[in-house]
Amino acid sequence: MRTIRTVRELRAHVRQVRAAGRTIGLVPTMGALHDGHLSLVATSVADADETIVSLFVNPRQFGDAGDLEHYPRDEARDAALAADAGAHVLFAPPVDEVYPDGFGTEVRVSGPLTERLEGAHRGAAHFHGVTTVVTKLLNMVQPDVAFFGAKDAQQVLVVRRLVRDLDLPVRIETVATVREDDGLARSSRNLRLSPEDRRTAGSVPRALQAAIDAWSVTDEGADAGPVRDAAVDALHAAGLDPEYVALVDPGTLGDVAALDGPALLAVAVPVGPVRLIDNVLLDRSAPAPRIAPGPVDPTAGVAPLLRTSVPSPTFPTTTTQKG
Repeated sequence: MRTIRTVRELRAHVRQVRAAGRTIGLVPTMGALHDGHLSLVATSVADADETIVSLFVNPRQFGDAGDLEHYPRDEARDAALAADAGAHVLFAPPVDEVYPDGFGTEVRVSGPLTERLEGAHRGAAHFHGVTTVVTKLLNMVQPDVAFFGAKDAQQVLVVRRLVRDLDLPVRIETVATVREDDGLARSSRNLRLSPEDRRTAGSVPRALQAAIDAWSVTDEGADAGPVRDAAVDALHAAGLDPEYVALVDPGTLGDVAALDGPALLAVAVPVGPVRLIDNVLLDRSAPAPRIAPGPVDPTAGVAPLLRTSVPSPTFPTTTTQKG
């Protein structure tokens, strides 16, 4: 695997790949790679001829300077993991390569997709930072397809809207959330959990499971309140105070009042120094998901909008496997 640090060198490499008639998959990351990232890399390797993993801790999407300062960084470890997973290139630019002196441009997606949930709690600047850096990475790499994790469901919706609105020639695919044995979603920030906080964090997937169990015994069209309340009660019972627990439409993020169609249950919960987010889709047309405990079906609970190789009902995509 080759490590590239400048846009000029990256574009020279991309020209060579294109001249050879090879397709390119991009896996954007901020490093501190875990099994969730590696599942994105593996999916890209299976889909595209060349996989480029970007490693860039984007300062513009951190509202909390302390969170940015403590975000885990270990490039040597990340490079070894990416190489072992089959990546061809690690693009690891310094900050001044992405945001050179005098940089003054920002890409924004406006409306409910960026104003609700994470936007409401982290501030609009968070998603402005995400959309700006994603636009830059897509322009730098010019991939055929880019891969994102379903844990960041709202981010996926925002990126799809960005790609649609700007007519960017890239396919966006999403890979199901990878979980620990107790159901906790893999996250780079999990490394900051103390042993005690890590045990407490297992209450987050258990709260999702409580909501799933409540939903599974309700009738179609029933009030959504008790399902949401099941998750809230489980979190409170564990001594956790969630920032939000929301049942929303999986395509628009509008509130769901009645269970008359698919609903995305999204949560954000501070545990110790770490803010955990997670989600699960409640959809009667698919198998009931099981988050914790027990084995997890990697496609259960992933919205059709988010499932790898399944077209979005709002922003259609197609999947072409290499070979």
